[in-house]
Amino acid sequence: MKNNEDTQPALKDVFKDDFYIGAALSLNQISGNEPDAVALVEKHFNSVTPENILKWEEVHPAPNKYNFEPADRYAALGEKSKMHIVGHTLVWFFQTPDWVFQDESGKPLSREALLKRMKEHIFTVEGRYKGRIHGWDVVNEAIEDRGAGETENLRTRSWYKAIGPDVLTMAFKWAHEADPKAILYYNDYNFYRGRQCKTVIRLIQNLQSKGVRLDGIGIQAHWGLDYPSHDQIEKIIGDLSKLGVKLMITEMDVTVLPFAEDHLDKKLTSLDPGLQKKLNPYANALPESVQKEQAQRYAEFFSIFLKHRDKFKRVTFWGIHDRQSWRSDWPVIGRTDYPLLFNSQYEPKPAFDAIINTGLNKK
Repeated sequence: MKNNEDTQPALKDVFKDDFYIGAALSLNQISGNEPDAVALVEKHFNSVTPENILKWEEVHPAPNKYNFEPADRYAALGEKSKMHIVGHTLVWFFQTPDWVFQDESGKPLSREALLKRMKEHIFTVEGRYKGRIHGWDVVNEAIEDRGAGETENLRTRSWYKAIGPDVLTMAFKWAHEADPKAILYYNDYNFYRGRQCKTVIRLIQNLQSKGVRLDGIGIQAHWGLDYPSHDQIEKIIGDLSKLGVKLMITEMDVTVLPFAEDHLDKKLTSLDPGLQKKLNPYANALPESVQKEQAQRYAEFFSIFLKHRDKFKRVTFWGIHDRQSWRSDWPVIGRTDYPLLFNSQYEPKPAFDAIINTGLNKK
């Protein structure tokens, strides 16, 4: 039997005394082409983040060319419903055009020239929405997560290859100058892998020792039915909270599909039929038993967030409904995943009910 979403209270109301409840919006939704999804946002969420429109390749696709129309729509949509509006993201190694790192002849920019380009981008983009976008993911995923032992380093390409560790110091400095009242975040993933969390902690401590203003840490919660464990999440929260900044769950979804990173960026149709079936077991529908398992995981996660509500400012889901989710195309392109609270018909799933019930029964 399907849940009737209209009989349930709004997510944002259930957690109004705890933390913001956010959703990531697609260009289609921001442009007004998906009114049913926007209606869900307006009812259930009090914070928004854009999936892609403020990433460099979208908002600043060519030298001296900016594409602000989608971002203007996004800011207006958030303001209309008096939401906490987040900007994502100013500095990232991915989805940044090659020209950013090159001069007019295609040669690598000097350190000084690249810093100048980064500063101009931050002041132009963040400055345009000064006082309107309330918080920014200033730097996204600076840590390389594939290394040995406990000694992960900054990524060795793009910004970090040309500038070095100072890229973080200068990015946060300029983000603060561009809008002194904006909340400034560092955002990353795989914190439950111990070395990743330890490296981020050292990174933040280094910035703090230099007097850099940094207000919060975003924990990307791209999690699954069997990871991370309860104890791993507790440790993440305990270790990061010692830094004295607020924590955010920034990109939450719970995949129901098997691990497939060994087939990264391959198309499902390129694999043999047996492997296709193994990696994409719910191509037509998600069984009730798996929906129940997912709901239990969401309830577990939110019980932990509520336990530590004094440390959290926001929990943001990376999308609104399953059809929107990026997880159907990563790490294998063309699978069918069901990681969010609403199905492709905008109907609430058992996971939605589980979170609502967890909030209503909080201690």
